[in-house]
Amino acid sequence: MKLYSYFRSSAAFRVRIALNLKGVTYEYVPVHLLKGGGQQFAEAYARTNPLSLIPALEDDGQVLTQSLAIIEYLDERYPEPPLLPADPLSRAYARAIALSIACDIHPLNNLRVLRYLVRDLGMPDEKKDAWYRHWIGLGLGQLERVLVSGGRSGRYALGEQVTVADLAIVPQIFNARRFDCDLSGAPTLSAIADRCMQLDAFIRAQPSEQPDAE
Repeated sequence: MKLYSYFRSSAAFRVRIALNLKGVTYEYVPVHLLKGGGQQFAEAYARTNPLSLIPALEDDGQVLTQSLAIIEYLDERYPEPPLLPADPLSRAYARAIALSIACDIHPLNNLRVLRYLVRDLGMPDEKKDAWYRHWIGLGLGQLERVLVSGGRSGRYALGEQVTVADLAIVPQIFNARRFDCDLSGAPTLSAIADRCMQLDAFIRAQPSEQPDAE
Protein backbone atom coordinates (compact mmCIF):
# COMPACT_ATOMS: atom_id res chain seq x y z
CA MET A 1 0.00 0.00 0.00
CA LYS A 2 1.36 3.42 -0.99
CA LEU A 3 0.22 6.80 0.30
CA TYR A 4 1.07 9.76 -1.91
CA SER A 5 1.31 12.57 0.58
CA TYR A 6 2.66 16.01 1.40
CA PHE A 7 3.55 16.69 5.00
CA ARG A 8 1.51 19.90 5.24
CA SER A 9 -1.56 18.60 3.41
CA SER A 10 -4.47 18.50 5.84
CA ALA A 11 -6.31 16.02 3.60
CA ALA A 12 -3.31 13.67 3.69
CA PHE A 13 -3.06 14.27 7.46
CA ARG A 14 -6.57 12.78 7.80
CA VAL A 15 -5.60 9.64 5.92
CA ARG A 16 -2.34 9.23 7.84
CA ILE A 17 -4.31 9.24 11.09
CA ALA A 18 -6.68 6.57 9.75
CA LEU A 19 -3.80 4.36 8.60
CA ASN A 20 -2.15 4.68 12.00
CA LEU A 21 -5.35 3.93 13.90
CA LYS A 22 -5.90 0.84 11.77
CA GLY A 23 -2.30 -0.28 12.22
CA VAL A 24 -1.76 -0.50 8.46
CA THR A 25 1.81 -0.53 7.17
CA TYR A 26 2.27 1.63 4.09
CA GLU A 27 4.92 3.22 1.92
CA TYR A 28 5.06 7.01 2.16
CA VAL A 29 5.55 8.60 -1.27
CA PRO A 30 6.20 12.36 -0.95
CA VAL A 31 4.73 14.72 -3.52
CA HIS A 32 5.91 18.27 -2.90
CA LEU A 33 3.15 20.75 -3.68
CA LEU A 34 5.50 23.71 -4.16
CA LYS A 35 8.83 22.55 -5.61
CA GLY A 36 9.18 22.87 -9.36
CA GLY A 37 5.80 24.50 -9.67
CA GLY A 38 4.21 21.58 -7.82
CA GLN A 39 5.16 17.93 -8.25
CA GLN A 40 1.44 17.04 -8.26
CA PHE A 41 1.30 18.43 -11.81
CA ALA A 42 4.20 16.30 -13.09
CA GLU A 43 3.26 13.73 -15.71
CA ALA A 44 4.37 10.83 -13.53
CA TYR A 45 2.00 11.75 -10.71
CA ALA A 46 -0.81 12.81 -13.05
CA ARG A 47 -0.79 9.26 -14.39
CA THR A 48 -1.32 8.03 -10.84
CA ASN A 49 -3.91 10.63 -9.91
CA PRO A 50 -5.39 12.62 -12.82
CA LEU A 51 -6.86 15.07 -10.28
CA SER A 52 -3.30 16.21 -9.46
CA LEU A 53 -4.30 16.44 -5.81
CA ILE A 54 -3.04 14.96 -2.56
CA PRO A 55 -3.63 12.41 -1.11
CA ALA A 56 -3.88 9.29 -3.23
CA LEU A 57 -3.78 5.76 -1.88
CA GLU A 58 -2.57 2.91 -4.07
CA ASP A 59 -3.65 -0.54 -2.96
CA ASP A 60 -3.21 -3.69 -5.00
CA GLY A 61 -2.72 -1.70 -8.19
CA GLN A 62 -5.84 0.44 -7.67
CA VAL A 63 -5.60 4.15 -6.86
CA LEU A 64 -8.10 5.78 -4.55
CA THR A 65 -8.54 9.55 -4.23
CA GLN A 66 -10.40 11.96 -1.92
CA SER A 67 -9.45 11.67 1.73
CA LEU A 68 -12.90 10.85 3.13
CA ALA A 69 -13.48 8.17 0.49
CA ILE A 70 -10.09 6.68 1.33
CA ILE A 71 -10.91 6.70 5.05
CA GLU A 72 -14.21 4.92 4.48
CA TYR A 73 -12.43 2.36 2.29
CA LEU A 74 -9.93 1.71 5.08
CA ASP A 75 -12.78 1.46 7.58
CA GLU A 76 -14.50 -1.18 5.48
CA ARG A 77 -11.35 -3.15 4.77
CA TYR A 78 -10.00 -2.92 8.32
CA PRO A 79 -13.08 -2.81 10.59
CA GLU A 80 -11.21 -2.32 13.86
CA PRO A 81 -11.22 0.17 15.37
CA PRO A 82 -14.33 1.53 13.60
CA LEU A 83 -14.16 5.13 12.45
CA LEU A 84 -17.89 5.36 11.79
CA PRO A 85 -20.48 4.69 14.52
CA ALA A 86 -22.69 1.62 14.27
CA ASP A 87 -26.08 3.34 14.26
CA PRO A 88 -27.21 5.24 11.14
CA LEU A 89 -27.98 8.56 12.86
CA SER A 90 -24.59 8.75 14.52
CA ARG A 91 -22.89 7.73 11.27
CA ALA A 92 -24.66 10.54 9.45
CA TYR A 93 -23.71 13.00 12.20
CA ALA A 94 -20.03 12.00 12.05
CA ARG A 95 -20.03 12.26 8.26
CA ALA A 96 -21.71 15.68 8.40
CA ILE A 97 -18.98 17.07 10.65
CA ALA A 98 -16.24 15.67 8.44
CA LEU A 99 -17.96 16.94 5.29
CA SER A 100 -18.47 20.40 6.78
CA ILE A 101 -14.69 20.66 7.04
CA ALA A 102 -13.76 18.84 3.84
CA CYS A 103 -16.37 20.55 1.65
CA ASP A 104 -17.20 23.91 3.25
CA ILE A 105 -14.08 25.07 5.11
CA HIS A 106 -10.99 23.46 3.63
CA PRO A 107 -11.58 24.11 -0.10
CA LEU A 108 -11.76 27.89 0.39
CA ASN A 109 -8.29 27.83 1.96
CA ASN A 110 -6.67 25.15 -0.16
CA LEU A 111 -3.20 25.91 -1.51
CA ARG A 112 -4.38 26.20 -5.11
CA VAL A 113 -7.06 28.72 -4.12
CA LEU A 114 -4.59 30.85 -2.14
CA ARG A 115 -2.09 30.74 -5.01
CA TYR A 116 -4.78 31.84 -7.47
CA LEU A 117 -5.71 34.77 -5.25
CA VAL A 118 -2.10 35.97 -5.17
CA ARG A 119 -0.72 35.00 -8.58
CA ASP A 120 -3.73 35.52 -10.83
CA LEU A 121 -5.82 38.11 -9.00
CA GLY A 122 -2.89 40.06 -7.57
CA MET A 123 -4.12 39.92 -4.00
CA PRO A 124 -1.43 41.09 -1.54
CA ASP A 125 -0.35 38.66 1.15
CA GLU A 126 -2.08 40.56 3.97
CA LYS A 127 -5.43 40.33 2.17
CA LYS A 128 -4.83 36.69 1.32
CA ASP A 129 -4.18 36.01 5.00
CA ALA A 130 -7.34 37.93 5.91
CA TRP A 131 -9.28 35.74 3.44
CA TYR A 132 -7.89 32.61 5.09
CA ARG A 133 -8.69 33.73 8.62
CA HIS A 134 -12.17 34.93 7.68
CA TRP A 135 -13.31 31.61 6.23
CA ILE A 136 -11.61 29.57 8.95
CA GLY A 137 -13.18 31.66 11.70
CA LEU A 138 -16.63 31.60 10.10
CA GLY A 139 -16.56 27.88 9.30
CA LEU A 140 -15.22 26.70 12.64
CA GLY A 141 -17.58 29.01 14.51
CA GLN A 142 -20.54 27.50 12.70
CA LEU A 143 -19.27 23.98 13.29
CA GLU A 144 -18.78 24.76 16.96
CA ARG A 145 -22.47 25.62 17.19
CA VAL A 146 -23.32 22.31 15.53
CA LEU A 147 -21.36 20.38 18.14
CA VAL A 148 -22.79 22.35 21.06
CA SER A 149 -26.38 22.12 19.88
CA GLY A 150 -25.98 18.45 18.98
CA GLY A 151 -24.99 17.60 22.54
CA ARG A 152 -23.08 14.51 21.39
CA SER A 153 -19.51 15.57 22.02
CA GLY A 154 -17.47 14.29 24.94
CA ARG A 155 -13.79 13.54 24.90
CA TYR A 156 -14.12 13.46 21.11
CA ALA A 157 -16.67 14.76 18.61
CA LEU A 158 -18.96 11.81 19.33
CA GLY A 159 -18.49 11.00 22.98
CA GLU A 160 -15.64 8.62 23.80
CA GLN A 161 -15.17 7.09 20.33
CA VAL A 162 -12.72 8.50 17.82
CA THR A 163 -14.51 8.85 14.49
CA VAL A 164 -13.98 10.28 11.03
CA ALA A 165 -15.21 13.58 12.48
CA ASP A 166 -12.11 13.83 14.67
CA LEU A 167 -9.87 12.91 11.74
CA ALA A 168 -11.20 15.98 9.94
CA ILE A 169 -11.20 18.30 12.97
CA VAL A 170 -7.58 17.82 14.00
CA PRO A 171 -5.84 18.88 10.75
CA GLN A 172 -8.16 21.88 10.39
CA ILE A 173 -7.43 23.12 13.91
CA PHE A 174 -3.74 22.39 13.35
CA ASN A 175 -3.70 24.62 10.25
CA ALA A 176 -5.78 27.32 11.92
CA ARG A 177 -3.19 27.55 14.69
CA ARG A 178 -0.36 27.56 12.18
CA PHE A 179 -1.85 30.66 10.56
CA ASP A 180 -2.66 32.32 13.90
CA CYS A 181 -6.42 32.22 13.40
CA ASP A 182 -8.67 33.35 16.22
CA LEU A 183 -10.13 30.17 17.71
CA SER A 184 -11.94 31.81 20.60
CA GLY A 185 -15.22 30.94 18.90
CA ALA A 186 -14.34 27.24 18.70
CA PRO A 187 -13.41 26.09 22.23
CA THR A 188 -15.06 22.68 21.91
CA LEU A 189 -13.33 21.91 18.62
CA SER A 190 -9.99 23.10 20.00
CA ALA A 191 -10.34 20.93 23.10
CA ILE A 192 -11.25 17.88 21.00
CA ALA A 193 -8.20 18.46 18.81
CA ASP A 194 -5.95 18.74 21.87
CA ARG A 195 -7.26 15.48 23.31
CA CYS A 196 -6.84 13.69 19.98
CA MET A 197 -3.26 14.90 19.78
CA GLN A 198 -2.50 12.98 22.95
CA LEU A 199 -3.05 9.73 21.02
CA ASP A 200 -0.11 8.02 19.34
CA ALA A 201 -1.86 7.61 15.98
CA PHE A 202 -2.45 11.36 15.76
CA ILE A 203 1.02 12.27 17.01
CA ARG A 204 2.71 10.10 14.37
CA ALA A 205 0.48 11.55 11.64
CA GLN A 206 1.28 15.20 12.31
CA PRO A 207 3.29 17.13 9.70
CA SER A 208 6.52 17.39 11.69
CA GLU A 209 6.74 13.59 11.95
CA GLN A 210 6.63 12.94 8.20
CA PRO A 211 9.73 11.99 6.19
CA ASP A 212 9.33 15.01 3.89
CA ALA A 213 8.88 17.53 6.72
CA GLU A 214 10.83 20.75 6.27
